[in-house]
Formats: sequence, C-alpha cells, structure tokens
Amino acid sequence: MAEQPAQGGDEQSLLGHLLELRTRILRSVIAVLIFTLILMPFTQELYSMLAAPMLRHMPSGSSMIAIDVATPFLTPFKLTLLSAVMLSIPVITYQMWAFVAPGLFQHEQHLAKPLLVSATLLFYAGCTFAYFVVFPVIFAFFTSVAPEGVSVMTDISRYLDFVIALFFAFGIAFEVPVAIIILVALRVVTPAQLASKRAYIIVAAFAIGMLLTPPDVISQSLLAIPMWFLFEFGLIMSKVLIKPDAPKEDATTT
Repeated sequence: MAEQPAQGGDEQSLLGHLLELRTRILRSVIAVLIFTLILMPFTQELYSMLAAPMLRHMPSGSSMIAIDVATPFLTPFKLTLLSAVMLSIPVITYQMWAFVAPGLFQHEQHLAKPLLVSATLLFYAGCTFAYFVVFPVIFAFFTSVAPEGVSVMTDISRYLDFVIALFFAFGIAFEVPVAIIILVALRVVTPAQLASKRAYIIVAAFAIGMLLTPPDVISQSLLAIPMWFLFEFGLIMSKVLIKPDAPKEDATTT
C-alpha cells in the first residue's frame, strides 16, 4: 500500500514528459508548415536556383527533363518542403533543447547551448559549401566526361535526390568539431588520444567521403579534406573548452 503514491507519481511524471514531448514536436511541425506556406509562392524559383549549378555546365541546347507526368509539380513541391525543414532546424533544435534542458546539470547546460548553436551553423555551412564549391566542380566534371554522341539531360526528380543527398552528407560531415567536443567532454577520449590516431582518422575521412558522395575522386576529396580540417579545428577547440580532470592526490599517508 505504501508504494502506491510513488507509483502514481512516476506515472504522472512520465505522462507529463510525454505531453511535453508532444508539445515540442507539434511546435516543430508548425514551424515547418509555416515555412512551407511562406516558400510555396517561390517553388519554381527555388528549383531554378537549385538547378543553376547543373544548368551552367550542361551543353548548349540541352535541358533538364521530367520523365513522369506528375514530376513537374511534385519535385518542386518536395524541394519546398525539404527547404522548409532545413529553415526550421533552429526551431527544431530549440525545441529539443527546451525538452532536455531541465534534466541537465548547470555546467552541462553551459556547454550544450553553444554546441547546439554551433551544430546548427555548421550544418548550414556544410550545405553552403556543397552548393558553392562542390556542385560546380562535380557537375563540370560529370558533363565533361559524357561520351561523344550522348546528350546530357538530367531528370529533375533524380537531380533533386542527388543534390539533397549531397547537402545532408556535407551538412552532417561538418558536425565533426561538435562530435569531438562531446566525446572529449564525456571523457570517452582525450585530445591526445585523438591526435595520436590522426593518420587513421584521415583514412576514415576519405572512406566516409567515398560512401557519402558520388563515385569519383573529386567529390570524395571535397568532402574528406574539409572533414580533416574540421577534425583539427575540433581538436583545438576541445583543448580550449574542456578542462582536463585534475590529477588525483596521493592518498598514502606518511
């Protein structure tokens, strides 16, 4: 009988957390819907801007094509929805933070806030790097190696899937410094241990570049080399932000 109040309190606490989670998710969905409505009048312009790096390098007289009946409508709409999700990332990140923050210690909150902001900015930086640096290089390469007599006319739906995959690949890859700082903060590894494994990490960066990008050396290198530099940056920042554990005093008595 004495355990009943505690059990009821646990159930109420769990229900409260679930209601709070539902509220945070609902607010994130509303943010996505609002951005979608804002972007809807600019659907065609968004796709034209996304297709510009490819169209710039396509042979004169060629164009993109739509091989399905509904593709001219569905593909720009899909891009609009994905753009709304990407623009909503700060709102979604804040809602995640507001949900987990009450359960964190004060020092954890001080570290988590800048990490969340940095993670968001680095994701956008990765997408920007992909659009302005990677796309022109790889599309120029792809269109230049087309066999003679082959007209380069990319399907708009497949092109969207291709570039969205690259956006997310580079956006996630640019989170390397945040991942390093978290690992060091959790005492999983030390900066010295990471530095000693630098050669393996460089090889891993190129392996990840091979898995996440198209099968050509150029795009793989354009992902792997920034990941290497971001690793070095994360290593430096982890030394600056994370204080090493104080050495334990000798417990032996004289």
